[in-house]
Amino acid sequence: MSCGEPHETDCAEVLDHLYEYLDREMPDGDLTKFREHFEECSPCLEKYGLEQAVKKLVKRCCGHDEVPGDLRSKVMGRIELIRAGQAVPEQPVVEPAAGRTEQSGTAPLGSPGEAGGERP
Repeated sequence: MSCGEPHETDCAEVLDHLYEYLDREMPDGDLTKFREHFEECSPCLEKYGLEQAVKKLVKRCCGHDEVPGDLRSKVMGRIELIRAGQAVPEQPVVEPAAGRTEQSGTAPLGSPGEAGGERP
């Protein structure tokens, strides 16, 4: 997605890192850079608002479910592999307590940041 206008920070970069922005998991300089982008780019601001609303809804509906520690560590391990640019094995993550299989990324994991955060 791009609004067609030139920006200091490209729309694709902003959208690629939108969840890091929402979770406040990026350096302060990048947070500022993205906030400035949202102030001048309404399509990206709209996408931000939509993703923020989805995150709040998920937290409200699923935020009280406890996640088994081993599941959380497996998922966080995969996230670290992805961030490091390494290949991630295509295998299901098994929840031992429930005895069922979930695809990675589908179980509510909670977030170290506030769901939805603040509007830019």
